[in-house]
Amino acid sequence: MALWRNLLTMWLLLHVAHARPANMSAFKDKPQTGKDENEILPPDHLNGVKMEIDGHLNKGFHKEVFLGKEMEEFDEDSEPRRNRKKLIEIFTKVDFNQDKSVSAKEMQRWIMEKTEEHFEEAMKENKNSFRAVDPDGDGHVTWDEYRVKFLASKGLNEIEVREKIKNNEDLKLDEETQEVLESLKDRWFQADNPPADQLLTEEEFLSFLHPEHSKGMLRYMVKEIVRDLDQDGDKKLTLSEFISLPVGTVENQQAQDIDDDWVRERKKEFEEVIDGNRDGIVTMEELEEYMDPMNEHNALNEARQMIAVADENQNHNLELEEILKYSEYFTGSKLMDYARNVHEEF
Repeated sequence: MALWRNLLTMWLLLHVAHARPANMSAFKDKPQTGKDENEILPPDHLNGVKMEIDGHLNKGFHKEVFLGKEMEEFDEDSEPRRNRKKLIEIFTKVDFNQDKSVSAKEMQRWIMEKTEEHFEEAMKENKNSFRAVDPDGDGHVTWDEYRVKFLASKGLNEIEVREKIKNNEDLKLDEETQEVLESLKDRWFQADNPPADQLLTEEEFLSFLHPEHSKGMLRYMVKEIVRDLDQDGDKKLTLSEFISLPVGTVENQQAQDIDDDWVRERKKEFEEVIDGNRDGIVTMEELEEYMDPMNEHNALNEARQMIAVADENQNHNLELEEILKYSEYFTGSKLMDYARNVHEEF
């Protein structure tokens, strides 16, 4: 089985030997990165993308595409009555034709809007990130300029690093940091659109941080996932490859139960969603289509799945009472007395 990398962020979590997909303890034990490093490193999670770069399914995907930039307003400590009111407001927006029922097409339209919000947020953050690595403001960044800023964020002296790079001197980096740099460099040059000039513009830097914004980088992300899961080297994934657990031991029954759930979820996703032609094989093209956040067909499938979860009256639509009752699924926040005065509040 391929080894999961032990890099500093989940994006680079592809070499950690013996890491378990259920708990990722090897990664969680690492200290949190500083603000400067977070600004210039690819994020460890991409909102609105169905799969993580380490091959795990995005557990919060349906919540991300339902709430968009309003995700932070729903948390465990939020006041239930306020959350209920907010959810009612969202329902009225999703219900585009105002017939007090949400269809799959209306939910699809909403999902595409919320995905676009995540895109816009990433673009806004990218402006700040690009300024952090382009202090001279010339509109492009070399790999060496980025490397200096990255190593400075790791605590090295920026002036000394810049001089050593300029003079081709050995930076004397530890093995882990060197491995991170090599992975980042590979990604950097993938983001350099042809004709390659080894410089990244602000738009290319956005692709470097957020591969979901670029078809080419999304394809690169898919290749990385397939390379890690593909056991026979045919650049395709069988069900057994997709659901195989990394090398490791099951410490107790609770861990075994978590692993069993993990396998069941991946099997269901493979057979019912990713494997489009149902031939038992997932190609890179199928995985790329599955992971493309702006794929309208995927958005419609997701809309139907979300409706099916809460569609108690089996009319293939969502009513307000249903979405309130299943609020924890849609928002991550459970409402108390969800039906109380629903019609009056609505």
